[in-house]
Amino acid sequence: MKVLVIGGGAREHALCRSLSLDPDVTALHCAPGNAGIAEVAELHPVDQLDGDAVARLATELGAELVVVGPEAPLVAGVADAVRAAGIPVFGPSKEAALLEGSKAFAKDVMAGAGVPTARSYVCTTPEEIDEALDAFGAPYVVKDDGLAAGKGVVVTEDVAQARAHALACDRVVIEEFLDGPEVSLFAITDGTTVLPLQPAQDFKRALDGDEGPNTGGMGAYSPLPWADPKLVEEVLATVLQPTVDELRRRGTPFSGLLYAGLAITSRGVRVIEFNARFGDPETQVVLARLKTPLAGVLLNSANGTLADQAPLNWADDAAVTVVVASHNYPDTPRTGDPIEGLAEIAEQDAPHAYVLHAGTKLDGAKVVSAGGRVLSVTATGTDLAQARERAYAAVGRIRLDGSQHRTDIARKAAEA
Repeated sequence: MKVLVIGGGAREHALCRSLSLDPDVTALHCAPGNAGIAEVAELHPVDQLDGDAVARLATELGAELVVVGPEAPLVAGVADAVRAAGIPVFGPSKEAALLEGSKAFAKDVMAGAGVPTARSYVCTTPEEIDEALDAFGAPYVVKDDGLAAGKGVVVTEDVAQARAHALACDRVVIEEFLDGPEVSLFAITDGTTVLPLQPAQDFKRALDGDEGPNTGGMGAYSPLPWADPKLVEEVLATVLQPTVDELRRRGTPFSGLLYAGLAITSRGVRVIEFNARFGDPETQVVLARLKTPLAGVLLNSANGTLADQAPLNWADDAAVTVVVASHNYPDTPRTGDPIEGLAEIAEQDAPHAYVLHAGTKLDGAKVVSAGGRVLSVTATGTDLAQARERAYAAVGRIRLDGSQHRTDIARKAAEA
């Protein structure tokens, strides 16, 4: 099978790495990719928001499966253009991707499906914003209705900060605060059958102890030793399957990766948000544990044949990923700094630890930073403690001027 992956972050590097290890994949392409992906796939320049350009590239390459990684191309309708060209594509249509593209749409779908979530108000005027903030009280949860690269949510005790964020958005969802630990659960679906993956937990705040501003994610781990063994079964029955059924009922079937961000509250499981694609950095740890070859699973989703898929096979190992971010992230990051130590990790830490590139590019023969989140250092081990140890040993070899990373990823879970 010839596969084309669209995107250029650590999520796409994780997907490409897994696909490169699949014996059924005869040729692997990525557009636009990054310096790390170039080691496992052939790179091609493309405007990833231009559906016609992506479809043309897929046709020229003779791709038999296109995997759309990021949310922006999905919301722009890139999967529709590829489907119209007659090529199987892993990723929802533009209409179905609104589940991530609009928080208000997602709330409406959840209401129709009877999915448990936070009470909320959709606001478009200063008066509505003030009423909603007053109704819920602190801590305030304010979400930009549209895409914001994982940084459109503010959770704060400061009403002035909450109001300022709300006023900066065209349309905003203000909701009640959900207590309890958060869990990310991915599911692959063809619009009818839903196949859940293993749960993970990610770390959104920039600094240790969940302090500092929200980011796209600073690390993740899987499995979750503290979670109820029946969690996946419960979420499949109460969240994932009802949502897929509701979207199909509306005439906008969802095919691809459905991501549920969950809070395990004192009143039970509640949905914080849906995404329409693999999450970053949770993908890095979930795929590190998946033993079933990936391409066939994604193709079954694209072809509507997921009911024929054999049960997934998972490693008992734990996986931890630590994000190395550039100077000043999540504000305007500094880029163009050389990255050293990658060869040392490949020589000394493989195969248990490896580096997935996020914001990198080649500058001549040098790898340099090209974004806010630069690398995802991922490691596996017999338990979380060993996986953590290996991940941080590898992080210690990286030399990137001004870089930052959290030192507490998976610490609590490993010590429990």
